[in-house]
Amino acid sequence: MADAESHISRGALRAIFNNQNKSEQNPIAVVQCLQVKPMPQQQPGAGERYRVVLSDMQNFCQGMLATQANHVVHDGKLNRGSIVRLKTYNATSLKGKNILIIIDLDVIESLGTPERLGDPVAFEAKPEEPTSNTIAGSGFYGTKQEDTKPAVAPRREMQQPVRGGGAPHKGNDVIYPIEAVSPYAHKWTIKARVSAKSDIKTWHKNTGEGKLFSVNLLDESGEIKATAFNDQVDQFFDLLQEGSVYYISSPCSVRLAKKQFTNLPCDYELTFERDTVIEMAEDQTNVPQVRFNFCGIQALNDVEKDTTVDVIGVLKEIQEVSQIVSKSTQKPYDKRELTIVDDSGYSVRVTVWGKTATNFDARTESVIAFKGVRVSDFGGRSLSLLSSGTMAVDPDIPECHKLKGWYDASGRNDNFATHNNMASMGGATGRNDQDKNIFQVKEENLGMEDAAYFTLKATVVYIKQDNFAYPACLSQGCNKKVERLSEDSWRCEKCDVTHDRPEYRYIMSVNVNDHTGQLWLNCFDEAGKMIMGKSADELMRIKEEDETRFAAEFESANCNKLSFRCRAKMDTFQDTPRVRYQVLSCSPIDYVAEANKLAEAIKQYEMM
Repeated sequence: MADAESHISRGALRAIFNNQNKSEQNPIAVVQCLQVKPMPQQQPGAGERYRVVLSDMQNFCQGMLATQANHVVHDGKLNRGSIVRLKTYNATSLKGKNILIIIDLDVIESLGTPERLGDPVAFEAKPEEPTSNTIAGSGFYGTKQEDTKPAVAPRREMQQPVRGGGAPHKGNDVIYPIEAVSPYAHKWTIKARVSAKSDIKTWHKNTGEGKLFSVNLLDESGEIKATAFNDQVDQFFDLLQEGSVYYISSPCSVRLAKKQFTNLPCDYELTFERDTVIEMAEDQTNVPQVRFNFCGIQALNDVEKDTTVDVIGVLKEIQEVSQIVSKSTQKPYDKRELTIVDDSGYSVRVTVWGKTATNFDARTESVIAFKGVRVSDFGGRSLSLLSSGTMAVDPDIPECHKLKGWYDASGRNDNFATHNNMASMGGATGRNDQDKNIFQVKEENLGMEDAAYFTLKATVVYIKQDNFAYPACLSQGCNKKVERLSEDSWRCEKCDVTHDRPEYRYIMSVNVNDHTGQLWLNCFDEAGKMIMGKSADELMRIKEEDETRFAAEFESANCNKLSFRCRAKMDTFQDTPRVRYQVLSCSPIDYVAEANKLAEAIKQYEMM
């Protein structure tokens, strides 16, 4: 214990919060962790946050781990009694309490002790009026300065700051990291680069009309979305330019992020107000340009559909611009499809939209980094660049240089695999459908929130005979229901054609059982053919010719055990929500494969 005490930086917390030693930037302090526990999530899906209590043997204070420091908890290194070395941090005051936001730290595992060292008292005194740029110094943003240089920001020259009624902020304002901005922080200023900027969007509703645009703001600690509405669009749109660095000061609304409209991991987002103050920063160099979290192209196989990721690859193919019409809005949209490859030996198709598609001028064999692409299972695996996403051609980052070296050395002559050879709608599309029994499907409420996919081995026990098929259009790729005009006249409104006969297609309700229960499944044409052993056209002719034989066909289809690949999804019928189970495909059970799977499970059990 004495050895641990000798390493503690006594009085460090008071020095940090009162900023007594201005000659040091972000001085390293060794303290003891008295407590570590997770903070309650503000909304489902929000990132993990951990609250800590730190002691220097004289005082203790509360702290919060930045998300990039969570690994010390996940790895089991940071526990109660751990001795830690604080390397990068930011001191702030929230509601009169001193809070230390820890960006980077080391756990000195050899000095840990479960006992509290010293007799520390709470240090809750309000900090003195701040005179420095940040407790962490501008070194917090990754810049290098001489040790003799003071940790205060140079006084900024006011160059027509844009604001409403708010006073211009002073050159010695405290600079908050984006990581520290929350609804509980007041009178803050952030220094951030506009990493992405949207076009102005308008809306027209019965309740009114308006316009908005949004920007992504980036600093060393994180990235946050900010949105301007109506008057603030006119106020800030021309000022905020992508790639430039700004000082942005409250008042500014801070609220929980709407995850369906942003791909950023930050729990909060900003809304500019009339009195928000924004000014261009004189120093444009000490803020990161962009932050990527790349997913390899081969690894897309393990990524869930609709997940947002960053990817980088060598541009292999460029398609011409084409146009599609939205079914919901009937508006045309320009799109261009690109194919990129990486050193995993895989390729993937990326779709870019609008101006990005029409103005695209990169050459093949360029390296392109995409930030904010959505994963789709169309054609196995494909990507789509979101409106809030960005694209960088030949960025000056290590991943780009690595890919260029690989492609020039050997990649240019390689053959690349795609995700398209994976069986549709199952694990081969990148979705790992889990084997379930009927009890598990119901007990786990599959499909109650999001669509869920599973494989079920069950026996057909009953098939509804009424409305087992519908008359469909004969035109290739149509399959829409046709209306009967006369004995030999069937009209398709979609194709605007009349056929002398329809093609009947299955649309059946099938009841299946296993050893845990029963379930109703909806089956379309391909699944119906597998269950009945013949086409719906053939079965309809049997019905017209011989009712007894028709009933016997359904009897013979019963008691067959099949493997069903299914989707569970919430649906509304007569204003009542319910989960529908649709069969995507079905096949006879491969008993050899099943026996091998069971043998492997037994082997794993024996090894335990």
